[in-house]
Amino acid sequence: MVKEIESDNLSEIVADNDTVVVQYMAGWCGNCRLMKPKFKKLASENENVKFLMVDAEKFPESRKMANVNNLPTFATFKSGTFVNQVQTNKFEPLKDLVNEVTGN
Repeated sequence: MVKEIESDNLSEIVADNDTVVVQYMAGWCGNCRLMKPKFKKLASENENVKFLMVDAEKFPESRKMANVNNLPTFATFKSGTFVNQVQTNKFEPLKDLVNEVTGN
């Protein structure tokens, strides 16, 4: 399941969960909308991982956690720490990023 955060509290969520994968997006971003179903597919295959959508324009502190400067950006966090990020509109780099943090 993918949850969209509703306040700038990503740091709290990352601290409270072992593994977190984030899609940074914006409402105007067409590639973000194209990637959303692919992101949801990965979430359904990795139920022990927290998958989140973050509106990069609304939540600047959350955006800073992964040094986001392009959309869509996908970032992984493990044990409260930033691991890696990829800026992509393709499924394979996203899947590789998730596999890197989940060990699949």
